Amino acid sequence: MAADSHDTIRVLGARENNLRGISIEIPKRRLTVFTGVSGSGKSSLVFNTIAAESQRLINETYSAFVQGFMPTLARPDVDVLDGLTTAITVDQQRMGADPRSTVGTATDAYAMLRILFSRLGDPHIGSAQAFSFNVASISGAGAVTFEKAGRKVKERRDFSIVGGMCPRCEGRGEVSDFDLSQLYDDSKSLSEGPFTIPGWGAEGWYGRIYSGTDFLDPNRPIRDFTEEELNDLLYKEPTKIKVDGINLTYEGIIPKIRKSFLSKDREAMQPHIRAFVDRAIVFRVCPDCRGTRLSDLARSSKISGMSIADLTTMQISELADWLRELDAPAVAPLLDSLQHTLDSFVRIGLGYLSLNRPAGTLSGGEAQRTRMIRHLGSSLTDVTYVFDEPTTGLHAHDIERMNELLLELRDKGNTVLVVEHKPEVIDIADHVIDLGPGAGAAGGEVCFQGTVDGLRSSATVTGRRLDDRAALKDSVRAPSGVLEIRGASLHNLREVDVDVPLGVLVVLTGVAGSGKSSLVTSSMAGRDGVVVVDQSAIKGSRRSNPATYTGLLDPIRKAFAKATGVKPALFSANSEGACPACKGAGVIYTDLGIMADMAVPCEECEGRRFRPSVLGYTFGGRSIVDVLEMSVTEAGEFFAAGESRIPAAHRILRRLADVGLGYLRIGQPLTTLSGGERQRLKLATQMAEKGEMYVLDEPTAGLHLADVGQLLALLDRLVDDGRSVVVIEHHQAVMAHADWIIDLGPGAGHDGGRVVFAGLPGDLVAERSTLTGRHLADYVGAESPSHQ
Repeated sequence: MAADSHDTIRVLGARENNLRGISIEIPKRRLTVFTGVSGSGKSSLVFNTIAAESQRLINETYSAFVQGFMPTLARPDVDVLDGLTTAITVDQQRMGADPRSTVGTATDAYAMLRILFSRLGDPHIGSAQAFSFNVASISGAGAVTFEKAGRKVKERRDFSIVGGMCPRCEGRGEVSDFDLSQLYDDSKSLSEGPFTIPGWGAEGWYGRIYSGTDFLDPNRPIRDFTEEELNDLLYKEPTKIKVDGINLTYEGIIPKIRKSFLSKDREAMQPHIRAFVDRAIVFRVCPDCRGTRLSDLARSSKISGMSIADLTTMQISELADWLRELDAPAVAPLLDSLQHTLDSFVRIGLGYLSLNRPAGTLSGGEAQRTRMIRHLGSSLTDVTYVFDEPTTGLHAHDIERMNELLLELRDKGNTVLVVEHKPEVIDIADHVIDLGPGAGAAGGEVCFQGTVDGLRSSATVTGRRLDDRAALKDSVRAPSGVLEIRGASLHNLREVDVDVPLGVLVVLTGVAGSGKSSLVTSSMAGRDGVVVVDQSAIKGSRRSNPATYTGLLDPIRKAFAKATGVKPALFSANSEGACPACKGAGVIYTDLGIMADMAVPCEECEGRRFRPSVLGYTFGGRSIVDVLEMSVTEAGEFFAAGESRIPAAHRILRRLADVGLGYLRIGQPLTTLSGGERQRLKLATQMAEKGEMYVLDEPTAGLHLADVGQLLALLDRLVDDGRSVVVIEHHQAVMAHADWIIDLGPGAGHDGGRVVFAGLPGDLVAERSTLTGRHLADYVGAESPSHQ
């Protein structure tokens, strides 16, 4: 039958981002893994072409009215896409940082618990919304006028809504407060300039306003103020005053800071403002609800002696066991559905979480696996599941379980597409598509497609590296001292005492959820001289690029201005140098309603983003557009010597090259970078900080096997320069390269939180006493039997 011939997804002429018009056929109902160095075009092909077009076609099946409420999607730059099925994307995007979003609300588990309590809770307090920390309790009464039988009728109406929100913290679980010691020096008077708030110097407007009032004594130290004066200084409502004959408005410090600083997006703040906000604002657990987010009424209703707050605080694996003991035939279907969801958490290796865990605190890998849960029990078949490095954040022990889940989805009759670097996942593939040969402009081609055995025998970078195994180092560095950690107890840590060696490469290992990040957060982050590079996403609009994000553009603009005698602002596409037609965007956007916005290259600047007059100014024989088109490597050579020498720019470019981003165009939009590229861009930027200790959270995320060696060389350079480096890592090559290993476990959640090994990598392998030790021994044993 003709229907049986549609067994492949056919892609012809894909040109998204750096793809070079590639054409491939992907078998359906098989597990296909996409490999290649970071930046080779894997995400452009899988997410920006195949998954994006599937989503766009699904959206087009809705009416124009419904489409008006949906995001508009542009058609990918591809000639033909045949054989597509419904695509479900399970990516590594962090879950929203909304403080009211939790693991329970993100997976519907909390919604089912609320219904359960509205049916079985004793005492009965109302519907499911009575247990929602997103719904406030309100009541009111008043006259309502409406028409009835042709005449106006006025009636009195009462209404009330019973919600579960804690009124003190408004469902956030914590309240913010100001650390007054970070706002001013109370030993000084207002006339002496006591404020430590950025821009509030004694000679500035704020200093003059506060010292020029007639209700505060400008010559008395703040610590000697009366209660009323201190209240006026901190909280007084806006009041008209006259200072030096000028009419001004006085307002208390706290509301002024809320309006001027806290109303802005933290990520958009200048670094010194962000640092001030982080120092001045302190968060503490809400004293009324004790962090549960729920009102007293919501916590009063119980099932078998447990409130909904008690259950959401439990570890999910324990909650699943509690639910199994509950006998309630009247709500059996609800119990079955909730039980399946909780068991899926345990099965996928997230049983150590609790339902009240804020969603924004999950790592990229945890967020991705949480999204997987809703698909595990689905009855849908012939669906295309698209995964972005599902092993990120997973210990070697957990990768085996992830592989089982991927195969299970395939065996139900689905097409599974996985972007991945780990050999353990590549090994289970039915079909492999390797992109490359390089990254950025040097990638975008199909280097190999076929079986895993075929990949092994191919001459591609991935094929050659697939069976690479790092050996333990012959000798390790001696520490220069130790950082003592005593009594660490954040989250699941059990009063951990451990000495972290200084001046060496220390690797923190352990299964996901064993307490590694908690140890770093509670005992290392925040100390003087400690630079933490975590996995939080970097923000950037389509105007942002590596040059603007790293600060590289500043010395370049100044050099152009000095050489040409004009203002630096002319060499910014976001300022005076912007093309007036496209306002520096390079393209003209046309809103087509329910259709995707049209983006047409600007005719006036031909997509260059600058005024034509700006292009006449050159530095070292190149215009600003020529410079932004350079790769990091080219720009590094250009700014290294001769008349175009800019030491400040060269230092930044050298750091970008050190983290393996030499191929990136410095003017390439951040929105086109892959996850691995963004993290390394962040690492390069934070390396500029003068830290004595660097703490890195899984720096191998998104790195190809060939790039891991370059990362290890970078870590070695940092240590050889006198820095201490601590790495949270699951990659065995990094463990083998360590001078010292601290292994946490033995399990996750309540089963973890203890140091199960601290010592030399060779001893960990020899003892094989922990999960990490056994997997590392197997890894290095492939080519290093002498180490076993």
